[in-house]
Amino acid sequence: MVLLTIALRSISLPLMILTALLGFLAAARGQQLQEVATGLKRPVVITTAGDASGRLFIAEQRGLIRIIADGTVLAEPFLDLRSLISSGGERGLLGLAFHPDYQESGFFFVDYTDRAGNTVIARYRVTDNPNIADPSSAAILLQVEQPFANHNGGQLAFGPDGYLYIGLGDGGAGGDPFGAGQDLGKLLGKILRIDVDSLPYRIPPDNPFLGTEGARGEIWAWGLRNPWRFSFDRESGDLFIADVGQDAAEEVDFQTASSSGGENYGWNIMEADLCFEPAGGCRRQGLTPPILSYRHDSLGGRSVTGGFVYRGRRIPALTGAYLFADFVSGRVWAARQSADGVWESDVLWTSSLSISTFGEDEAGELYLADYAAGTIYRVVP
Repeated sequence: MVLLTIALRSISLPLMILTALLGFLAAARGQQLQEVATGLKRPVVITTAGDASGRLFIAEQRGLIRIIADGTVLAEPFLDLRSLISSGGERGLLGLAFHPDYQESGFFFVDYTDRAGNTVIARYRVTDNPNIADPSSAAILLQVEQPFANHNGGQLAFGPDGYLYIGLGDGGAGGDPFGAGQDLGKLLGKILRIDVDSLPYRIPPDNPFLGTEGARGEIWAWGLRNPWRFSFDRESGDLFIADVGQDAAEEVDFQTASSSGGENYGWNIMEADLCFEPAGGCRRQGLTPPILSYRHDSLGGRSVTGGFVYRGRRIPALTGAYLFADFVSGRVWAARQSADGVWESDVLWTSSLSISTFGEDEAGELYLADYAAGTIYRVVP
């Protein structure tokens, strides 16, 4: 194993915040990344099957799902979707999630860009060999037309409620030219919530816009530009959404586990906490502001990569902290909510990595992927 030591950046914070975070940051000083696997091609998803096998499943943007077992990348892919996929830029195999009942059903779900450039959500099933999926088992649940080649979103995740959540960007180009983010009649620019236990799917009866005239019942949250990666806190059930910004700022949005859905996170009226359309004096009523944001000009980052709340056991100093990164700058932040409800973050480390995604193993330990080098790392003490 190769250990890559990461140094904590010097910090400059108001005294109150510094005092509150001092113990946490001191303990986090000297976190390391441990190389787990190399030789992958543009990894964009790290996940598990939740079957107690200890395997990691890696989705490569080009259309392969690979397995890491006992520290080794298996030679034969779990599933090869390359013949179905348009890959490159922001297109490709972008999402992978295993059914909560995977051990019994064998079902898992993928999000990919098809040859026509549109988003497809499909279900597949594993074969009798646990390391090989059946390519002929495909069942398409949902297809969404994409007007441009970027902002496809791509995240798939099962929530604590057993429903599948789907992240869709606003359709691309720049500035949301078709106003998808604020249009409840469109699936683009949203997070969807569907019941996948019948084909093609059902809309949960408590979805916030079900039955609303002119609105799509699948919508759970709206006003998003490109929610590339979101995650649920495995302990609290809270939802963290990292939404990639336009030219000025990146943001992390938040939804409590008790939410009944329907939050409007502001795009394209707002870009993070800034007015976008119009550039000044925009309407903020009814919008849910981000819990965290950072400017492009202050930190050099331009594309937020959402992570997870750390719930593992190996690094007690990080317990309860939400880790996220920037794809361009290589910075990794840890964020916590203070007693008065304010979220504060600080740079844990800087790196030269192009961090495309985070992942959790079955024990809650965190991993991240270097997109450019094709390397998977584990965060270790």
